[in-house]
Amino acid sequence: MDIFKSLSYPNFRLHVIGQAISLLGTWMQRIAISWMVYEITNSVFWLGFVQFISLLPSLILSPFIGSFVDKHRKYKLVFITQIGLMLQAGALTLIVGLQLETVLILSILGFIQGVINAFDVLGRQSLMISLVDNKRDLPNAIALNSSIFNAARMVGPAIGGILLTEYGEFVCFGVNFISFVPVIVCLLLMRVKEDSSQLTKESNWQALQAGFSYLSRSPHIASLIIVLCFSSLLVIPYTSLLPAVAKDLFSGDESTFSWFESAAGFGAMVGAINMARLKTGENLRYRVLFSAFLMGAALCLLAYARILPFALVFTMIVAFAMMMQNSSINTYIQTHAVPSYRARVIGYYVMAFQGVAPIGTLIVGAVAESIGIKSTLYVMGTAGIVIALSFYTYLRLHIHRRLFKRI
Repeated sequence: MDIFKSLSYPNFRLHVIGQAISLLGTWMQRIAISWMVYEITNSVFWLGFVQFISLLPSLILSPFIGSFVDKHRKYKLVFITQIGLMLQAGALTLIVGLQLETVLILSILGFIQGVINAFDVLGRQSLMISLVDNKRDLPNAIALNSSIFNAARMVGPAIGGILLTEYGEFVCFGVNFISFVPVIVCLLLMRVKEDSSQLTKESNWQALQAGFSYLSRSPHIASLIIVLCFSSLLVIPYTSLLPAVAKDLFSGDESTFSWFESAAGFGAMVGAINMARLKTGENLRYRVLFSAFLMGAALCLLAYARILPFALVFTMIVAFAMMMQNSSINTYIQTHAVPSYRARVIGYYVMAFQGVAPIGTLIVGAVAESIGIKSTLYVMGTAGIVIALSFYTYLRLHIHRRLFKRI
């Protein structure tokens, strides 16, 4: 089937197998940490703070890391980062096993994970083009990679919720530690050929300046990164509220929280599968526009929901729209950016997505403490709709300018 055509490439197939197993463990760890922090503090602010500190490196380092990645072989970098992430997961498992966990320790380990992950995400995204021989199949590979991520997001929390309820956080962290083994094995089995001629020879500072200059000359890419930046600041941080939504709005427990995470994962996976069916030549920027509007509208409906099944459905729609938006932007960048600048542009994408999001989680946490969870969801949903309408206005003006120049 065309939807799975990129799996015909051995390197990409190995990448998918390793990631599928590892990501299950990653999502188990994520819900275990979120629940642990909320139980320790009973504070939405501290819940957002721990997520903020783990994603902060992406905000500060991503543009610099993009310059670094453009100068080095991506395969070697990814291999090293996977070893680092495995060691971090092992340290977290040991600390929880010894019952030494505190918000401070979880924040420090989260920050360490964030630094390693900032290198890993950029390295892996930039490596993707070397895993698929026919570059026409790259959009399909990106979409399938997103499908794997979100399938794990759907299944991981469900399994994690059971393990969390029955055995506690220690088992969730231990499973995540073990799950890195398949990733490392699959990386060792790969035979990746990278084009050394595409590696930049500039210094990191020169490369950073050149990357920003390229982006400023490419408004079709820059506008999408700006949309993602505002979305990450004002809309996407809804995920940090899910433990509080489950516990406070619906009087739920760990299992209820895992249902919300699984619903979000299912919606995102459907969105990724929809992206995998993308036909060459489709207008990705209009997909971004539609998705941004749908995400905002669904958040408002989530705030209005009175019963749990409806809330889960609206959570699923929000995640579907978020995946469509982010995957469309990622695919557009991967297929339109000049190869020698690709990692640096992806660096700004990661900064807008993972880097700005932690600031958003802090803002959302503080606002939720002040005006309540429901009102915060309404504000975030309205912000999503405004972002979509603003981007629509920009696109219309951009089209008119191009038509005027032709005349």
